[in-house]
Amino acid sequence: MMALPGGRHLDSMPLPGQRLHLMQVDSVQRWMEDLKLMTECECMCVLQAKPISLEEDAQGDLILAGGPSLGDPLQLLLKRGWVISTELRRIGQKLAQDRWARVHSMSVRLTCHARSMVSEYTAASRSSSQEMSQVEKLLMEKCSELSAITERCLQVESEHVLKSMKACVSETLSTLGQHFGQLLELALTREVQALVRKIDASDNIYTTECSTGNLFSLTQEGAALCRIIAKVDGVLCLADILTDDSHSEATRAEAAAVVAQVTSPHLPFTQHLSSFLESMEEIVTALIKLCQEASSGEVFLLASAALANITFFDTMACEMLLQLNAIRVLLEACSDKQRVDTPYTRDQIVTILANMSVLEQCASDIIQENGVQLIMGMLSEKPRSGTPAEVAACERVQQKAAVTLARLSRDPEVAREAVRLSCMSRLIELCRSPSERNSSDAVLVACLAALRQLAGVCPEGLQDSDFQQLVQPRLVDSFLLCSNMEESFV
Repeated sequence: MMALPGGRHLDSMPLPGQRLHLMQVDSVQRWMEDLKLMTECECMCVLQAKPISLEEDAQGDLILAGGPSLGDPLQLLLKRGWVISTELRRIGQKLAQDRWARVHSMSVRLTCHARSMVSEYTAASRSSSQEMSQVEKLLMEKCSELSAITERCLQVESEHVLKSMKACVSETLSTLGQHFGQLLELALTREVQALVRKIDASDNIYTTECSTGNLFSLTQEGAALCRIIAKVDGVLCLADILTDDSHSEATRAEAAAVVAQVTSPHLPFTQHLSSFLESMEEIVTALIKLCQEASSGEVFLLASAALANITFFDTMACEMLLQLNAIRVLLEACSDKQRVDTPYTRDQIVTILANMSVLEQCASDIIQENGVQLIMGMLSEKPRSGTPAEVAACERVQQKAAVTLARLSRDPEVAREAVRLSCMSRLIELCRSPSERNSSDAVLVACLAALRQLAGVCPEGLQDSDFQQLVQPRLVDSFLLCSNMEESFV
């Protein structure tokens, strides 16, 4: 995934599980499509760079021979942007190694890429703002400056002079990267805004479905594009889709997927989501309805993932969920294997429950819906396939189930019900047996906290040895004791 200069990375953060048929991206097919656009260095680059490099990594210099079609400026920006980002990173690496011939040839090639991106995007968009034109000019000036100074470096033999010139090249490269990042963000913001307006203005269901799918694909490019979508109020147009029953379930699920990506607690921004609060009640209501009516596990997963992220974003969402009887909807879904049959989905459900459990009135709803028994079951979540992703999901389910139990056990009625269901025995087992928690420290800490909370209400449920080792000492001492336990295989 490409990285914007300045430390903003387009690292994708995919939702667990598989996408709907409208969302499927075959990685091999994508690679084959990209391969068509790749070739050896352009003749122009070779001529300007003079000799063809004989270095061992020269064969790795593949560049875009031709951009995407003029009708797809977004894909053009993403492809060219990825190549330029890669070139900037590699030039920095060669500069650190003092490989001046490579630095110069790659600087010339970078200039070609930048010029191609500017000309192709201008032709595709047929217009450019004054701000973009100014940044384009600054970018090309820095590209020319980088090529010129690296060419002069090839003629210098003095190590002392080269050292001073190296600092100049590094500064030029950094400024060039900043201009490129600024230009790319301006162009991407413009195109994403156009896509959002297209969704907003469309009366055609097929157009809306395709545009929503394109918006979801952009979120897969990472945090930078999620931030841009949020900045141009893309979430608000998705609220209309989610609340409109005339749209297919697949389209509404895809809209939920975009909401989930943009509101992810892992993203390093929230300031652009302030406008989201305006439509939060509508979105939360629509997502709960989608969970309730979901015809498949994938639809439920996407809707519940969006809800889980929203509960991190604002505690007001938890209060809304209580009013909408979300606990009943989620707990009923857990007994429906068609909707909830993977640890990934249970991870979303227990996340919502954990975040809602900070509210005092949540405890009575949990008791009423036999939720303590469900949480008890989540403490025994086991992977079926043994894949790293599934094992990690099971660990998260166990950890969050223990956190939920600890929070809910502030209510004596919940604590007594948990003791009646032998939750303390299971928590002790998770603490003392590393294999039961896949040796996860996070699960261990959560279980120790839950056990201490329950012991405070019902101490009679513990044996003396458990109390002395798991409850009475400082938490860190109990943690060290349990994390260093050797299991007996006799």
